[in-house]
Amino acid sequence: MTEFLAPALDGADFSDRVEANGLELAYEQFGRDEDPVLLLIMGLGTQLTGWPDAFCRALADTGLRVIRFDNRDIGLSSQLGSRGPRYDGARSAFIKSLLGRRIRTAYTLDDMAADTVALMDALGIEQAHLVGASMGGMIAQLVAGHYPQRVLTLTSIMSTSGARRLPRGRLKVLLRLAKAPKNKDPDTVARHMAKTMRMIGSPDYGRTLEDWTSEIRRNVKRSYRPAGTRRQMLAVMAAPSRVEMLGQITQPALVIHGKADPLLPVKNGRDTARHLPNVRYEEVEGMGHDLPPRLLPLFVEWIAELVHGDSDAGTVDSLQAD
Repeated sequence: MTEFLAPALDGADFSDRVEANGLELAYEQFGRDEDPVLLLIMGLGTQLTGWPDAFCRALADTGLRVIRFDNRDIGLSSQLGSRGPRYDGARSAFIKSLLGRRIRTAYTLDDMAADTVALMDALGIEQAHLVGASMGGMIAQLVAGHYPQRVLTLTSIMSTSGARRLPRGRLKVLLRLAKAPKNKDPDTVARHMAKTMRMIGSPDYGRTLEDWTSEIRRNVKRSYRPAGTRRQMLAVMAAPSRVEMLGQITQPALVIHGKADPLLPVKNGRDTARHLPNVRYEEVEGMGHDLPPRLLPLFVEWIAELVHGDSDAGTVDSLQAD
């Protein structure tokens, strides 16, 4: 199988910007304007470059207008800073989440879903196929649930329904995510984040520490906003369960989840698929919480089958509750 090993952007700003939902959102496009739109929504603290160039081009080559963008507070999109109401710190929010108490946030995942729809409005897009990874999968679910007329298909990758009974990430991983780099020097930040990605990434398809460091260094040069990541994390932690909403999403859906995911264990993917009425579920052996280059051609194939109407979507009655 061919691997997608094209590097991320080298720090130059090739992104366009558009006003959406009172913010400025940075985005990039692959493919022809006249083709159906596939909108890529990235996860926590990750820039649009988290979707590899070669992956986007391969999807565009199937006859799609592929758009990737920086979520609010990340990359080259608007940074929220200290605007808005006071919000909790990460430690306080984590304790509150364990106790089931309300977490004070700068904004919510619903706000980020509204950003996505506003981006579509600004670009003159009436309907789109949505693909979301991790937090981006949560946002894509919300768009499909709250704005069903705008969504043609839904693909949720390494994400969750948000059901409270689902297992959390491994303690060692959560502690690592809460740890900050020693300083903001790009090389220090890149090495720190690379070690984190090696911990949560795919054991059977993983990149080397050097691969991760090189890729992350390029992205850090483009933008580095740890405060934005923390605010996004609060939005994730405060989000209510989407289980009831998922049951109302009738568009064809695809759920992809790694069996070796240490951040959102595989039961999260199974649960998401179980509650979608019209879904194809793909569980990948040896995949962690990343997008391994060796697997991306397979993901392109699955997504193309879904959006072009060739997928075998149906129920997932075969998935067990455990």
